[in-house]
Amino acid sequence: MFMAFWGSLVIGGIVAYLSEKNGFTHHGVIQAIIIAIGGVVLVYMARVMFNLSLGSHGLNAIAGAAGALILIPSEAIARRRRGRR
Repeated sequence: MFMAFWGSLVIGGIVAYLSEKNGFTHHGVIQAIIIAIGGVVLVYMARVMFNLSLGSHGLNAIAGAAGALILIPSEAIARRRRGRR
């Protein structure tokens, strides 16, 4: 279980790096990695506490990282468009 957590973090970092290099996000590599790792930790904790899962730990890590990279920046962009910072 402990190694699955660290492996999930590594997969989340790789997803963030690849999304940044392929132009999916435009934050910077470090910011994208931080956002993705946050999403991976949330999905991992949901799996541990509530037994909610999409399958393997790797698939959960990819889904959590991609979901965070999509949701977090879009929230900030929407807030800027409404005039609040």
